[in-house]
Parts: sequence; structure tokens; C-alpha cells
Amino acid sequence: MSYWQLLVHLFNFVLPALVMAVCMPWAGRWVMGVRGPDTGRRMAVHAVSGVLVLAAGLWLQGQDGKMCTYIALVLVAATAEWVMHRGWARK
Repeated sequence: MSYWQLLVHLFNFVLPALVMAVCMPWAGRWVMGVRGPDTGRRMAVHAVSGVLVLAAGLWLQGQDGKMCTYIALVLVAATAEWVMHRGWARK
């Protein structure tokens, strides 16, 4: 595998986490309101947690791209957004 192919493969591995990191702050703003940390910080939290979920899925299952890993990615992103918006304190 060449360096270019390795770079493309790694980019495609983290791409779902990066897309979720961009979309979740805006979805959270739409659902939970404008409270919470700024958008850049929320994107960074989602990107890091998403890559960690994908890496854990690869490590536990031995291959990437399984649907249960993507389900875990969505659940972790939604939970992180809820925590950053302090959803438990909503009235």
C-alpha cells in the first residue's frame, strides 16, 4: 500500500465521525435551543469522541464499517450533545 492509499484509507475511516462532528452541533441547536458551548468546541468534542468510537469498533470487531459501530457513533454523538446542552436540567 502506498502512502497515498494509506492516507485515503485513513481519511475514509474517520470521515463518518467528521461528518457527525459537523452536523451534530447544528442538529442540537435545532432540537435543544441555542444554549451550550460554542459550535467550534462542540464540533471538536464530537470529532474526538467519534474517532474514538470508530477506533474502538475496529479494535473490538476486527474490521471497520460494521453497522453496530455506526449505531454506537450516533448514540455517543447524541449523548454528548445532550450533556453539552445540560439536557437533564431542562424544564
